[in-house]
Amino acid sequence: MTSIVIPAHNEARVLGRLLDSLLADDFGDDTDIVVVCNGCTDDTARVAAARGPRVRVVEIPVPSKHAALRAGDDHARGFPRLYVDADVVLTAADVRALTTPLDDGADRSDGTARILATAPRRHIPLAACAWPVRAYYRVWQRLPAVREGLFGRGVIALSKAGHDRIAALPPLMADDLAASLAFAAHERRVVGAARVVVHPPRTWRDLIKRRVRAAVSTAQVERQGPQGASARTGRSDLTALLRAEPSLLPGVVVFVAAALVARRGARKAIRAGDFGTWLRDESSRRN
Repeated sequence: MTSIVIPAHNEARVLGRLLDSLLADDFGDDTDIVVVCNGCTDDTARVAAARGPRVRVVEIPVPSKHAALRAGDDHARGFPRLYVDADVVLTAADVRALTTPLDDGADRSDGTARILATAPRRHIPLAACAWPVRAYYRVWQRLPAVREGLFGRGVIALSKAGHDRIAALPPLMADDLAASLAFAAHERRVVGAARVVVHPPRTWRDLIKRRVRAAVSTAQVERQGPQGASARTGRSDLTALLRAEPSLLPGVVVFVAAALVARRGARKAIRAGDFGTWLRDESSRRN
């Protein structure tokens, strides 16, 4: 049985679109959906419960994604297991495409490794975003680490063996980045047949909130996550992009500016070891 765990903290405005998308197709009895409402002060639990018995609702008092994921594990019924952010959109067909490559068996006789973790390709709708945000994401989406990693998609699917691999990771703000880095390239796969809609920030201010959070959480992963793991963008990555697509120059300028502002904004939290303050972007949650 496939289990889908959805941690949700005050996501009443957007949770319904994800659940409606998942439930539009008949999973039958082979899929288990668990929404973990963590520290909610809005109608998140009611929105989830309104979708009927195919969605199980778990409520915990603490507003913590890590605690929500662990509570979801306690209630989930099977594997493969997907962890899905409440503010993205995914379909049942996408779920099936993500679980198909996962393998808990031994490495294959031809020497190829089993796939332990998968994620969908991203679709980031940018039409409603300010032009600097659009410029930023045109560059960001082309970066090799962003194209190849499982992070920044709001969805990761794991086999039982894959789950066992990341279960011992400490509580990390960038849980998806740490999970991606826990697998070698040959153990993880971005599945082209699966697509997730990831809603971006609409304003420069909200983009910077996300980038500050990313800078802080990347520093935490480098300190506490898989040893030696990193997904930082280097100057050579940007240089290679410009050589291939010189028209990206304005976007690279915006990208570098955002990185510098975010790095400056993250310094205080990193020095203080504050890896718990979540700078939330509300603009991406507008209808």
